[in-house]
Amino acid sequence: MSLNNSSNVFLDSAPSNTSRFQVNVINENQEGSATADDNTAPPHYEETSFGDETHSRFRISFRPGSQECYENFLQNGETAKTDASFHVYDSHTNTYYLQTFGHNTMDAVPKIEYYRNTGSVSGPKVNRPSLLEIHEQLAKNVAAAPGPADRVANGEGMPGEELAENKEEDQGGAVKFGWVKGVLVRCMLNIWGVMLFIRLSWIVGEAGIGGAYYLISRSLGPEFGGSIGLIFAFANAVAVAMYVVGFAETVVDLLKESDSMMVDPTNDIRIIGSITVVILLGISVAGMEWEAKAQVILLIILLIAIANFFIGTVIPSNNEKKSRGFFNYQASIFAENFGPSFTKGEGFFSVFAIFFPAATGILAGANISGDLEDPQDAIPRGTMLAILITTVAYIGVAICVGACVVRDATGSINDTIISGMNCNGSAACGLGYDFSRCHHEPCQYGLMNNFQVMSMVSGFGPLITAGIFSATLSSALASLVSAPKVFQALCKDNIYKALQFFAKGYGKNNEPLRGYVLTFVIAMAFILIAELNTIAPIISNFFLASYALINFSCFHASYAKSPGWRPAYGIYNMWVSLFGAILCCAVMFVINWWAAVITYVIEFFLYIYVTYKKPDVNWGSSTQALSYVSALDNALELTTVEDHVKNFRPQCIVLTGGPMTRPALLDITHAFTKNSGLCICCEVFVGPRKLCVKEMNSGMAKKQAWLIKNKVKAFYAAVAADCFRDGVRSLLQASGLGRMKPNTLVMGYKKNWRKAPLTEIENYLGIIHDAFDFEIGVVIVRISQGFDISQVLQVQDELEKLEQERLALEATIKDNECEEGSGGIRGLFKKAGKLNITKPTPKKDSSMNTIQSMHVGELNQKLVEASAQFKKKQGKGTIDVWWLFDDGGLTLLIPYILTLRKKWKDCKLRIFVGGKINRIEEEKIAMASLLSKFRIKFADIHIIGDINIKPNKESWKVFEEMIEPYRLHESCKDLTTAEKLKRENPWKITDAELDAVKEKSYRQVRLNELLQEHSRAANLIVLSLPVARKGSISDWLYMAWLEILTKNLPPVLLVRGNHKNVLTFYS
Repeated sequence: MSLNNSSNVFLDSAPSNTSRFQVNVINENQEGSATADDNTAPPHYEETSFGDETHSRFRISFRPGSQECYENFLQNGETAKTDASFHVYDSHTNTYYLQTFGHNTMDAVPKIEYYRNTGSVSGPKVNRPSLLEIHEQLAKNVAAAPGPADRVANGEGMPGEELAENKEEDQGGAVKFGWVKGVLVRCMLNIWGVMLFIRLSWIVGEAGIGGAYYLISRSLGPEFGGSIGLIFAFANAVAVAMYVVGFAETVVDLLKESDSMMVDPTNDIRIIGSITVVILLGISVAGMEWEAKAQVILLIILLIAIANFFIGTVIPSNNEKKSRGFFNYQASIFAENFGPSFTKGEGFFSVFAIFFPAATGILAGANISGDLEDPQDAIPRGTMLAILITTVAYIGVAICVGACVVRDATGSINDTIISGMNCNGSAACGLGYDFSRCHHEPCQYGLMNNFQVMSMVSGFGPLITAGIFSATLSSALASLVSAPKVFQALCKDNIYKALQFFAKGYGKNNEPLRGYVLTFVIAMAFILIAELNTIAPIISNFFLASYALINFSCFHASYAKSPGWRPAYGIYNMWVSLFGAILCCAVMFVINWWAAVITYVIEFFLYIYVTYKKPDVNWGSSTQALSYVSALDNALELTTVEDHVKNFRPQCIVLTGGPMTRPALLDITHAFTKNSGLCICCEVFVGPRKLCVKEMNSGMAKKQAWLIKNKVKAFYAAVAADCFRDGVRSLLQASGLGRMKPNTLVMGYKKNWRKAPLTEIENYLGIIHDAFDFEIGVVIVRISQGFDISQVLQVQDELEKLEQERLALEATIKDNECEEGSGGIRGLFKKAGKLNITKPTPKKDSSMNTIQSMHVGELNQKLVEASAQFKKKQGKGTIDVWWLFDDGGLTLLIPYILTLRKKWKDCKLRIFVGGKINRIEEEKIAMASLLSKFRIKFADIHIIGDINIKPNKESWKVFEEMIEPYRLHESCKDLTTAEKLKRENPWKITDAELDAVKEKSYRQVRLNELLQEHSRAANLIVLSLPVARKGSISDWLYMAWLEILTKNLPPVLLVRGNHKNVLTFYS
């Protein structure tokens, strides 16, 4: 309460808009002050601002006579030392005490000297009393004998529910392929595709002779796998169009020769391509078994066609073939065709872009890995052998065609050499033909002009045509099967929710019929382009992006050093993989830079989308492995650097039990640890070790998943112990890693301490003592309704089960409504028996149980609301900080962090500190200086000058009644009886103890009066936690202190740091 007429208040002659903060002094008299009205809304407080518009950090107006004190403050930026300053130590026998609030106690009030650096020019550094000095028993005191410990309500773990295991039913009768039919045949057919028969000759003329989704997604994670998987599936769908268009081109060429064109070449390609893709779709939908049989037949035809070509190269050429450029094997032709001779608009990479889709067939086997008997063995064996065979075939065909056929030919048998003509090194000229007019007018034959060169060269032309049909149709069929499989795998992972429709499979092989239809639509759209040289570069970029990530996946897995990455290839090298990835990316930009940019923009957009959605998948990706390695390296690096006060952050162990059972305790802790500090939700399982470990292990994953689902950035940890205190002691010592170790213990207030067994109280207080022994700060949180909502959760579970049974019964009744006669009734009872709804339970008891459950739910409605109070946005109000004792600054740091959060940002800090009546002004300025140096904004500073006056009689009477059941009252009994009582009840409060700490008891009662008066309307109260000296303060007396201190108040945080600086004014 502000007393404007007090002689100790700083008075302003007039209100000033440039005032930096408002400081109010509280000077209560012996009788106490009037209690504030509970219904009064919190007053509006002016926020402190520290700008640069004036030279001073703040402005204060003084009453006459106080200007000299202010000038001393301005000179040093701190309170000047005067004779009125308190003495640092007063001697009392052999023990030293600090004078705090006029009483001998080692607990020190906040002072700027405690936060100076050693050697500070602004003044000497003073060491505050350590936590050990305050907490440990004095030498003359005898330690209290520890009693047996069991478990306390604050940390009792809820029995973990067993995780339901989803068992996947194996589909019987599914067709599985070996490495020959499943991989080798498919890869060869895809690689020996349309390019071999229709474009290889043109490429030689221009350039001369010279389960991918699973791999990516499981290696690099859903972000990369989901983005590139969609692109890879799309590229396979477009590849169907490319192969079908190649087939249609050949058919159109045959129609030209027989003069049987339907419309024109372009539209004929569209018509034939559309009919072809419909037929291929029918074969694919018929099932993988039919498709595999068709592939074998097509491969046989293809092999015959290739053999036919090689035979044709050695059959002597006739005049017609010579006029078209075929002269059998000629060294001059080989020499002429050895180097490149690019036509206008073509270059190496443009030609490469057209040829590259031929290499996409290497993944034909991997794309159907789910249909293989042994993918691990089949894919590498089949793929590598297919690459070897097809590479030899491509090189052989390229050499043969380049040694037999010239680049340009007219096709006229009359274009022979005239005697005396200069050939100028032309191979055709040397062989008797003059094709020179092809340099200035288009010709229809030769490597550069005729896409059917292989047909002309072969021994029997129709076989090459059959080979073209086989190559194109087999490749189209393989892509038509691969694209839906990849797409189905992508959809099953549920990365893109909108595509879940396409995940459904049909039949024993789980055929993706919906995916087939989608692939058909995409292929049909690109078939309408009807130009092979246009379609090929489109998919080249998509496939190159996929291969780049495949290479990078291998490199990334090796770089992450995951033990699970064990490549079977003896010659594998991670740097070769990285080089391959870089090369793929470079080639993409060289082929077509704008297409590469578009590809990466699409991939980046999909990556961002998947990252934002965070799909619930876990594939053990190398990204996870690398994250682990990075975290481990960073944790180890942190250990090499000493802790610094500027980097301090609360790192909390929270005794929540199961995190869902005390959500409010977790919420308030998470509010000041989120994105800044460590938060570990801890649970102790007490009981027989075997049962406890089983219960603990069964619930670990579920409770961590609950934290993730509720977006709580915290870890879950549990231990099994013989007693609760032992479990917490283990957690305090062993939790964390390196520098990421807890420095603060957060626990709920034990609301039922008066009814709790002795062992629970000993455990509860023992945990606080243990934390102080380990130099760990303590935060005790109290809210009016308590934290534990386990009973409410249990009732909710029961109601949910009842609702499920009711719905199941209704479904059963509905199913049987259509049945007639007694058969239907018997069926109903039969099904009801399976649902356990015909169990002979008295109707009366069932109704009473339901009513009781409802009643419990109504009674706990307030508890449910209270458990969510820290989830809500806090309105305009205050966080009242009663920083009574200097604990290193934790009592001030926690509320400051809270004001940075969205839910608490509208709350202003009000600082309450104790002081001496004769030093009000100096201590006020000192605290303002300290807070300004800490750069902590505040609305008000309240100096309370009479904390240590006696409380009023009514308040003291409440306290005495509170401790009455726990008093020994030995002073009114004879010595023998008194000693006997002490032995029988060592835990009770003795008269000697009560007299020794009477002033401290007065202080706790008096503080509650002050809290009721000033902070009743606060959103949150942060208060210095009193320390119970071991061996001096009994457990029940200390619990009574905490009870009377926080009684009938808003949410309270009792905070005590470890007396090491956590704040500094040095930036």
